[in-house]
Amino acid sequence: MTSSPEQPANDGLPLPRRIFAVIAIALGIAMAVLDGAIANVALPAIARQLQVTSVASIWVVNAYQLTIVMTLLAFAALGDIIGYRRVYMAGLAVFTLASLACALAGDLPVLVATRVLQGLGAAGMMSVNTALVRFIYPRRLIGQGVGINAMVVAVSAVIGPSIAAGILAIGDWPWLFAVNLPVGLAALVFARHLPVTQGSGRSFDLTGALLNAATFGLLITAIDGFAHGGSEGGISLQIIVAIGIGLVLVRRQSQHPAPLLPVDLLLRPMFALSIAASICAFSGQMLAFVSLPFHLQGELHRSQLETGLLMTPWPLAVTVIAPLAGRLADRYPAGVLGGIGLTVFAAGLGLLATLPADPGNLEIAWRMAVCGAGFALFQSPNNRTIIASAPVARSGGASGMLGMARLLGQSTGAALVALAFGRFPAIGTAVSLWTGVGFALAAALFSGLRPRRI
Repeated sequence: MTSSPEQPANDGLPLPRRIFAVIAIALGIAMAVLDGAIANVALPAIARQLQVTSVASIWVVNAYQLTIVMTLLAFAALGDIIGYRRVYMAGLAVFTLASLACALAGDLPVLVATRVLQGLGAAGMMSVNTALVRFIYPRRLIGQGVGINAMVVAVSAVIGPSIAAGILAIGDWPWLFAVNLPVGLAALVFARHLPVTQGSGRSFDLTGALLNAATFGLLITAIDGFAHGGSEGGISLQIIVAIGIGLVLVRRQSQHPAPLLPVDLLLRPMFALSIAASICAFSGQMLAFVSLPFHLQGELHRSQLETGLLMTPWPLAVTVIAPLAGRLADRYPAGVLGGIGLTVFAAGLGLLATLPADPGNLEIAWRMAVCGAGFALFQSPNNRTIIASAPVARSGGASGMLGMARLLGQSTGAALVALAFGRFPAIGTAVSLWTGVGFALAAALFSGLRPRRI
């Protein structure tokens, strides 16, 4: 007999309710990650149809990303307080309704405002999705669940531009947001099967949430300004202010029993080293994702369609390896699996950096697959370690920090690509890829320094 949706989770959900809960998580997170990737492709069409400048249209992307970064940890803390299912379902509902509003927006200010709402919904889902996985699966299978989650995130991030290009080939930009409606409604139907978790009942730290938003908002805008050639004075000021507010935040949070910024968890070597490895690994991944299309289309003269197809072996390898790596993580130390995966990832990036002058498609494709396989072998065990090394009552804080590590790594990687292309225009992709090798090896070092057991 299937337990009712109101029954609290003890050691995972019974089948088939577990499957329905996983579908709810997968659909929601896929939408949130895809929407962060597809809007870039649509910016020229949005600017043209709304009759605004290209610079102004960038706020369609920035509003979404900044909102997520500024509120992710706050929603994670709220999940610890009132329960993860409530936060996830509220985020899913807001995201779905905001998607409809985005599709109906008739001018840029309205579209940007609805993208902020969409970002709030996405942050609600992203903040607690991994925490929910901890209650969906029995403890012995948590790695498997985290592996599936990692696969959905990685594949969604990579295929986003291709999906956007396909939709724009047959329709206008509002359809990029309208397609979320049926998916979001289906996710809400399945979400009734998510486990109910007991909240701590503590009061929400509003001051901490505001300080957190200011710290990470200024940090990300500084990184973005660095990537797009902003004034050095303005960027420096943002960094100084971010550091100052961040120090106040850390001092204040260190005295909190369940801090919004999880300084209590970051004092645990296993957790801190896993977060550091994640930031470095995602930086390396983004250095490749952003730079390779320029090389494939500019120097190797592949079409946009060919570029998309040549990048596909990467997410395909993730699709195959991530669930397998999750199962292995339930049996073997994450440091060992992560070290092997990151070494393979670094080797794949190095192989891409040393492509011959006129490579065949197969030579490019198998190198992409090596990168995807190595990254997946690291990511699933690492994510499992992050969530399992935190006390059950702090699953939200761990889940939020896991998402924040990904966002910080991706922002850093994208900024470094812009720097490489600005300073070394003739060899920008090679510089980016070799920098990615360095980040992958740094992540391997952090991974190897972790204790063998949680």
